[in-house]
This record gives sequence, C-alpha cells and structure tokens, in this order.
Amino acid sequence: MKKASLSLISKLNRQRFRGISPLLSRDYIFVNSPSSSSSLHSMDHRIQFCAKTPGLVYPCRNLGTLVEKPNQLPSRQRKRKEKSDLEEAFESAETSEEMLRAFKEMEACFDERELGLASLKIGLKLDQEGEDPEKALSFADKALKALDQDGKPSILVAMALQLMGSVNYSLKRFNDSLGYLNRANKLLGRLEEERVASVEDIRPVMHAVQLELGNVKTAMGRREEALGNLKKALEIKEITLEKDCKELGVAYRDLAEAYASVLNFKEALPFGLKALEIHRKELGNNSVEVAHDRRILGVIYTGMEEHEKALEQNELSQKILKNWGLSSELLRSEIDAANMQIALGKYDEAINTLKGIVQQTDKDSENRALVFISMGKALCNQERFADSKRCLEIACGILDKKETVSPIEVAEAYSEISMQYETMNEFEIAISLLKRSLALLEKQPQEQHSEGSVSARIGWLLLLKGEVPQAIPYLESAAEILKESFGSKHFGVGYIYNNLGAAYLELDRPQSAAQMFAVAKDIMDVSLGPHHVDSIETCQNLSKAYSAMGSYTLAIEFQLRVVDAWEGHGASAEDELQEAQHILEELKTRARGTSTNQFPTKALPLPQHSLASRNSHPNVSFNQNSAGSMR
Repeated sequence: MKKASLSLISKLNRQRFRGISPLLSRDYIFVNSPSSSSSLHSMDHRIQFCAKTPGLVYPCRNLGTLVEKPNQLPSRQRKRKEKSDLEEAFESAETSEEMLRAFKEMEACFDERELGLASLKIGLKLDQEGEDPEKALSFADKALKALDQDGKPSILVAMALQLMGSVNYSLKRFNDSLGYLNRANKLLGRLEEERVASVEDIRPVMHAVQLELGNVKTAMGRREEALGNLKKALEIKEITLEKDCKELGVAYRDLAEAYASVLNFKEALPFGLKALEIHRKELGNNSVEVAHDRRILGVIYTGMEEHEKALEQNELSQKILKNWGLSSELLRSEIDAANMQIALGKYDEAINTLKGIVQQTDKDSENRALVFISMGKALCNQERFADSKRCLEIACGILDKKETVSPIEVAEAYSEISMQYETMNEFEIAISLLKRSLALLEKQPQEQHSEGSVSARIGWLLLLKGEVPQAIPYLESAAEILKESFGSKHFGVGYIYNNLGAAYLELDRPQSAAQMFAVAKDIMDVSLGPHHVDSIETCQNLSKAYSAMGSYTLAIEFQLRVVDAWEGHGASAEDELQEAQHILEELKTRARGTSTNQFPTKALPLPQHSLASRNSHPNVSFNQNSAGSMR
C-alpha cells in the first residue's frame, strides 16, 4: 500500500536554523480509527505523526562522555561537537521520555529559535500518544513562537498551527482549536498560491488540517459545515493513496457516515457502496471491514426507507460478525434487524427476534434496555399498549442508572421511548422524557444537533396539547440550533418555522405567522422542491395567514399556487385538489365582499430581528422521526 507521506522536516533541512540539523524526520501519514458499530457519532479520524525511521528520541548521555579529548579541541569546535552529539542523541531517541531528557540537555546549548524544531517534534510525539495533552500543548506553543518569529510563511509554521489545533481539540477547547486550524488553512493556501512550498510538501499537512477541521466542527455541532472539510480530506487521500487500498475504503465509509448523520442519505449511498467495493476486492467478502460497510449501508437504506435492502445488508453483516466471534457488535446488529422488521410491518417476527436477543443480555445492560425499547415499539404498532408500556418502563428503569455513565446514549434512548408514548397519546410522559433527554444533551456540545431535535419535538408536543405560549421558546431555540448544525436551508429547519407560524396563528398574530410561513416555504422549496407535499401545505398555511390578516389578494395568489401544485400530482391528489379549489373560491368570495384590503397587497418582508434573519452558520444531526412528527 502506497503511503501518502513525506519526510517533511528532514526535507526542510535546507532551511535549518543556524547550523542545527533537522530534528524531526517523521511523516504525516493517514491513520483511521476503527469503525464503531454503535452509532453514527464515531468519526474521530485523526491525522497522526509516525516515525519513518526508528529514531525519535535519544538515550540520555553524560555530556562528559561526548568528547574523548576536550582539551585537544578549540573551544568553538568543542561546542560545535557537543551540539552535534546532542542533535544525534535527539534523533536516535525512541520514546517521549528519552526525547524530553535529550531536549533538556539541548536547552543549555541551543537558543529558542534553534529549539523550535525539536519542540515541534516532541509536541507531535506527545499528541500522538495522547496521554498528556497539556504537556503537548506547551511544546506546541514553544514551537509556534520559535518558528513564527519572522512572520514568514512556511510549512513548519503550518505544522505548528495544526498541532496547536489538534491538542486544543483533545482538550475540548474547540473554539481555540478552530482558530489555529483556520490560520493553518489560510497559511497553506498562501504557500500554495505563492509557490513557497511544493504541492507534495503541502498536501499531507493540508490533509491533517482539513480532517481536524472536520472533527472540530462536528464536535461543535456544525456537521453540515464539517462535511466540506471531510470531503476535501478525502479528495487529498484519493490523490495520494493507491486506488483500491483498504485505507481509502475506510475513508469512503467515514464520509458516508458523515452524510448519513445529517440525513443526506442520497449523498451517503455512493460513498458507502464505494467502500464496500474496495474492501470486498482487497480483503474478501468475509472481512470485518466489509461487515462495517454493510452496517452503514443498512443505516443508509433505512433512511431512504428501502427497508428490504437494509435488512439484506444487515443479514450479510451478521454472518461476518458471527464468523469473527464479535458478539457485542453482533448483538447490536440483531437489534437493528428487529427494528428493520418493525419498519417492514413484520411485528411478530420482530418480537420473536427480540425474545431471543434478550436472553443474551445482562440484567442492567444498555443493550437490554435497547431490546425492551424495540419490543415496546413492536407491541405499540400492534396496539398492545399495556404490554408496550411495561417494556418501556423496564427500559427506563435500566437507563435511569446509566445517565452519568453514558449520557448521550441514554438521551437518545429517552427520545426513542418518548416517540412510543407520543404514538399512544401519552403526551405528558413523552414531554417529560424529552426534557430529561434535553437536560443530558445540553451538557454535550458535540450533540448540539440532537439538542435541537429534542427541543423541536418538545415544542411540537406542547402545540398538540394546546400549550402554545410554552411551545414557542422551544421551537425558537430549536430553529437557531439546527441552523447552526444543518444549515439554514435544511428541511428540518423548515418544519420548525412552519410550526412557529402555526403557533403565532393560534395566538391570533397572523402577521408574525405569515413571516414564519414565508421562511418555511423558502426553505422547503429549496430542500424539498415546491411540489413536495410539505411545501404545498406550507404554501397553504401562508395563504391562510394572509386571509386572517384580511389581505385577500395575497391569500388568493398563494392559494392559486397550491391549486397548481396539486394539479401536478395528478389523480393521486384529487381530494387535495378539490379542497384547495374550494378554499380558493371562498377566498374570492370574501375578496368580493370587501371594498378594500386592510393590509398591503405586497407580501410581508421577512423579519429583520427575528429568527429568520439572525446570523446562521451552516451545520448537526436532526432526527428523521422528529422531522416527520413536525409535518
């Protein structure tokens, strides 16, 4: 397998500082963390730095042993020899401890600028090990200060900035990390534009920066924006790595997961299929990588509501996991299969599957809770509500003890349970569970997308209960959060604005309602298309809001669009078309009965200081079921 690596620091020896030889002879190489079958949130693919040669650190030596006959050498030559021996010792070091001891001896002979390269090398080593990020940060800071003294752009400065970003990410200082990585990205662009460095030198550092930017933005909940960086990182790998190598296959799968996490299953599918193609060709049909590829394809097909294909991928994945004896991953895969059976309406089959799985779980395990949640879902679909509630109560009893250990997983489970209670019209219990979920998610910055989704569902349920004033703050918060996570034109954001419009209309505030419906329509026209059912319904709502304002000219204009849109659906929408035409005639009658409109005949502008116009930054994961519940 070809490595996309360069001996960057060694190659940059031509720029060495005042006689110091290159201290860092290591490469940027691509290393992917093992895929996880538990969730779509496991995307920590870090660029690490590995030694190309064995020597990373040198054994500590007594300075007195470095020169055999110091008295026979002039003072200047003796100092030069001591520095050379120290450099050699640093180059031959093999552990971070040896590197640190050698560096301490070097501090007596080298100035700050000369030590910059050594500081960079130690920082990279410590960051790779990940055991002491604070110490790694101190060396990264020393390296950056030493290497960036003259303000001239260089690969070494870009590497130091990338290291600062990486270490701050490890310390969960995401804003600081983003700042350093953006600086590195701009510097690399400048180096490329001005041809200060070769593309071969820039490319591995650029990959590191793009991948780290993707990680940081994902951790900040800005998933849609992170996709751009992750895609750029993949493009660099495609150039650098061999066409069908395993590592490239993993990178395709990672990007498929990233797209699936923002519910963009159409974009995810080709990357997932490409990963499967590569791994089957290179590793065979029975490899663990193929099992992971099939797992993510199952998720994608489920999102596309192609449940038969999803179940097929799941069954093939299970066979591989059984062959490898991966019992934990197999158990989760079996639970996934039961959920797919439920989606296909095969409730009895799903219940039998789950009865077999529950025997394999520990009494108080999270897996056992997941089994009972799925069992409750199947029973709920059969309208066996009492049995369903018993299963869900058992699950909640287990999850209650796991909140501090696995807050994210528990929050997701509470959200799933609440959907079953919602189906059974137990809105109070559903809202209570969602609020528990929200309390857990608010403490997890990387789960901003889930926080927005849960907040949106609370708002929706409060609307159903008629508690409109209480619903509005939850919906407003959800809209802001999800714009950050998914982008301002995501369909989920459109549904929230549609619900806000309904809330304002209920409060007899038609002007505010019209503004919200207008925002929703603009989003849905872009994300779903103007002839999508939900887009048409939003246009209908907009007509209703203008009618409530007495602005019949605009109400008729939008109702005509509704009629035209339903006509485009043909015979399948005859009832909807007749209803739309009936409303249109009523509006025309009302318009004839009024001499003048009480309101302007121009559409209202979007709010200037409301949700619609606040600054939004594209990019989190919006639960598909939540989106559906807001239609």
